[in-house]
Amino acid sequence: MKEEEKLNNKTKIKIILLGICTGFLSGLFASGGGLIAVPGLVYLIHTEEKEARAIAIFCILPMVLSSMIFYKRAGNIDLRLGVLSGIGGLIGGWLGANILKKINDKYLVLIFIVFLIYSAILIFNK
Repeated sequence: MKEEEKLNNKTKIKIILLGICTGFLSGLFASGGGLIAVPGLVYLIHTEEKEARAIAIFCILPMVLSSMIFYKRAGNIDLRLGVLSGIGGLIGGWLGANILKKINDKYLVLIFIVFLIYSAILIFNK
């Protein structure tokens, strides 16, 4: 979606509903939201693949922070592990964003699909 394009009300509603679904599933499954946001932005809002990933990263922060508050209140967060994971996440996020610029969209989708299948297999075999 180009910046110059005005968002009509129908598109704004789709974006808000996508955000609600993404936030809900992110809070429920601790998925980070990108697994829902990226396909939603590509197929419902018709953004380009790389733009969808960038938007998903941008909108994940408020979702993660709001979920974190509730998880912390319930006593489900080990701050030491969270900080260490966060440091790794900063480094990994930087690396991933730099690599994203160099990957063709077709391969990006294929990598994403393989990752989802691999994750599903791991969860199923647990």
